[in-house]
Amino acid sequence: MKDERWLLPEGIEEVLPRKARALEALRRRLLDIYDSWGYELVMPPFIEYLESLLTGTGNDLDLQTFKLTDQLSGRMMGIRADMTPQVSRIAARHLQQDAPLRLCYMGSVIKTRPDSFAGSRSPLQLGAELYGHSGVESDVEILCLMIETLRQSGISEPYIDLGHVGIYRGLAEQAGLSPVQESELFDALQRKARTEIEACLANWKLDDSIAGMLLALIELNGGEQVLEQAKAQLKAAAAPVQTALKNLGAIADGLRQRQPDLNLHFDLAELRGYHYHTGVVFAAYVPGRGLAIAQGGRYDDIGEVFGCARPATGFSTDLKVLIETIPETEEVHSAIFAPADNNMDLIILIGKLRSQGERVIQALPGQKGGAAEMGCTREIVKDGKGWSVK
Repeated sequence: MKDERWLLPEGIEEVLPRKARALEALRRRLLDIYDSWGYELVMPPFIEYLESLLTGTGNDLDLQTFKLTDQLSGRMMGIRADMTPQVSRIAARHLQQDAPLRLCYMGSVIKTRPDSFAGSRSPLQLGAELYGHSGVESDVEILCLMIETLRQSGISEPYIDLGHVGIYRGLAEQAGLSPVQESELFDALQRKARTEIEACLANWKLDDSIAGMLLALIELNGGEQVLEQAKAQLKAAAAPVQTALKNLGAIADGLRQRQPDLNLHFDLAELRGYHYHTGVVFAAYVPGRGLAIAQGGRYDDIGEVFGCARPATGFSTDLKVLIETIPETEEVHSAIFAPADNNMDLIILIGKLRSQGERVIQALPGQKGGAAEMGCTREIVKDGKGWSVK
C-alpha cells in the first residue's frame, strides 16, 4: 500500500514542468486576445451551493457534479463541473447593463466521470460568453473567437459543425409529442438509429408528413448543400422550424463572410446541450480525434432565475486538450546560470536581467550539478571588467 501513495485517482492528472510552461504560455496568450476583443475576465468560485450551480443545465451536469454538505450552513454544495452556469450567474447578479456584456473565464473543473474512455476528469476549462444581443452577429463573433482560439493553439484548419436545436424542438411541438416521446426520439436521433426512429414514429401513429420530416433529420448532414435540402424536405414545417432554418443559414453566411476558407459542416440531428441551448449549437473537430475540441451555442434567458433574463451565446474548450495539438519540441527554455556569490554587483545584475524577462538561476553553495544540469545555456562570469553574461 505504501508504494501506491503516489497514485492519483483515475482521470485526475498532474502537469509536469515542460507541459505546465506550455499551458501557462497559451493561457496568457489567449486571455490577452480575449481582452483585445473586449472580453472581461471573471473568476467564479470552485465550489458553491448546488441549486445555483446547476440552474438551467439539465440532468447531465447534475450527474457530473461532485456533491457535499456545507458544514457551516448544512446546505448541499457542488464542485463545479462546468463554469458556464457560474458565469451566467455573475452576469445576471452583478453585471446588469443594457449594453452587450462580454465575459471570459479560465479555471479547473472536476467531473465525476470522464467524457470519454481514458479521458480526463479535471479539465482546464476556457471560454467566452456574450450577453445582451440576440442577433446572428453575436453568434458569428463567438464562433470567430473560438476559431481564433484554435488557431492560436496551432489548429489552422478546424472542422466546424453547425446545428440548431430549434429545428427539432419545433418539429416535436408540431407533432404533438409528449415529453417522454420527445426524449425517446431525441436519444435515438443522437445515435442516428434509423430503425428505432422508424419504430417510434410508427407506434405513435404520426401524420406521414411530420413523421417524414422527423426521419429526414438523420440524413440532413454534410456540406452547405444541406441547408437547401432542409428547405425542401422541411417545407411543410411550422413557422418556428422555418425561423430556425433561416437563423442557421444567416449565421453560416456571416461566418463564411469572415472565414471564407473555413471547413463548414452541418448536422441537423446533432443536438448537444438540447435541454440547455435555445438556438444554434456548434463544435470544432480536428482530424484523428473523434470528440469535439471546442463547443458552444446560444442559450437565451439562462439568467432569468437570477433576476436578469438576457440573450446569450458562448463557447468553451479544455486547455489541456488544446495543448495536446501543439507539437512538442526539445527546445530548452533559455536560462542564465549565476554563481553562488553574494557580491552586490552580481546581485544587481541578476535583478536587472530578471526585470528584462530573462530567466536566471543562481547556484546554491555546495550544490551538485552546474549550468548544463540546471538547463542553462548561458552563464554569468567575472572577468577584469566585472560581471557579464557569456
